[in-house]
Amino acid sequence: MNIFHDRNSMSPMAIVRSIKAHASLIIELIKRDIIGRYRGSFMGLLWSFFNPVLMLLVYTFVFGIIFKSRWPGGTGSTSEYALVLFSGLIIFNFFSECIAKAPGLITGNTGYVKKIIFPLEILPVVAIGAAFFHFCISFAVWLLFYTVFFGLPQTTLLLLPVVILPLLFIILGLSWFLSSLGVYLRDVSHVIGIVLMVMMFMTPIFYSISALPEKYRGILRMNPLATLVEQAQNVMIWGRSIDWSAWSLVAVISVAIAYLGFAWFQKTRSGFSDVL
Repeated sequence: MNIFHDRNSMSPMAIVRSIKAHASLIIELIKRDIIGRYRGSFMGLLWSFFNPVLMLLVYTFVFGIIFKSRWPGGTGSTSEYALVLFSGLIIFNFFSECIAKAPGLITGNTGYVKKIIFPLEILPVVAIGAAFFHFCISFAVWLLFYTVFFGLPQTTLLLLPVVILPLLFIILGLSWFLSSLGVYLRDVSHVIGIVLMVMMFMTPIFYSISALPEKYRGILRMNPLATLVEQAQNVMIWGRSIDWSAWSLVAVISVAIAYLGFAWFQKTRSGFSDVL
């Protein structure tokens, strides 16, 4: 019996069982997604390296040289501000790439919907896998430039996987929810573009939370992404450990988001074929 047609189809273990059962398929689809994005281009996969390099250089020039921006509490150097900004963008772009793609995951793969045995629930996992590849390339660029300007990073950098773990659950939950919602409401993709733009400025990427008036800091911290970006900057740049109380709260919220998103997806998936 298909695990998603029994009474436990919305249980947390169903998520784990599906990913485990279809691991090889997920890997193949991730490879196809990554290769397909650059197929036909002259430099191919090299674009995945040059894009973050060019982005880092542009941000360094615009914010460091033209606007002369400096990060509060830092050394005041242009290169430091650029690397702090870029560290936040790495996290946000990973989130943004997955969420922007989420509303079209089902509508863009209608052939899979018609195949009863195809596990539609793995499509967000595939999207995350492809986005994680670009995350790793961007991180490698950041690490290269950091080492050139400041030497080897501090050992707290090893905590970065722990920092971004809740982000994976948040992305999964929202992707399941939005991919399902996108089947029934085609305007979702347009709304998401606006929401992501607002979220980018509501996340401490271009500025430090400490630079805000105290009365606004609580509002900003209602955005779980703000906490994760700040913690990522701490372990990547400032050599500080994780704020475990704040991280634990976000982790609990992220697991709840993942479960609710998956439950919604499972509840609504039976109507996909009728709509499409």
